[in-house]
Amino acid sequence: MKETVTLNIGSEAFTLDKDASRLLRSYLNDIRSRLPEDEAETIDDIEVRIAEIFRDRITSPMRVITIETVRATMKQLGAPSDFGERRDGAADDGPAADTDPAETPQPAPRKLYRSRRERSIAGVCGGLAAYFDADPTMIRLFMLLMILFGGLSLWAYFILWIVIPEEPMRKFSFNDKKR
Repeated sequence: MKETVTLNIGSEAFTLDKDASRLLRSYLNDIRSRLPEDEAETIDDIEVRIAEIFRDRITSPMRVITIETVRATMKQLGAPSDFGERRDGAADDGPAADTDPAETPQPAPRKLYRSRRERSIAGVCGGLAAYFDADPTMIRLFMLLMILFGGLSLWAYFILWIVIPEEPMRKFSFNDKKR
């Protein structure tokens, strides 16, 4: 016997089992983290569409929505990555506990590049700052102090300049729409 939860989705009440509820919340939070903060209307539209799909899939209002129904709905709506990239500072709750690890997309491994935007000399400090999610000015000051006080030589900077590849150019098209 499973516990059930009543949720208000798109201004309609639905009864979901606890696992389905957790998965749906995780899915909506992931989508919410990819939309601009002022896009509350879009998330409301997504909830209304989920309610429509649930109404079509269940035959009786007394029937409980299972995790299989939620997964089928998520498949129909698309992956959260279809809604864009995560906003900076958006909380990453990680995958839901009840999702299959094979279905959960793995984050792309981070790669170290010399920065094209945050560049004073060669972009080494800007690239290190982007990799470690730090302020480029602090990395530059740290590098300067290390060079001045003997912990690092200029040769190390030149070697990093040669070894670290430059950040790839971003593709740009006038036909691309912002999501």
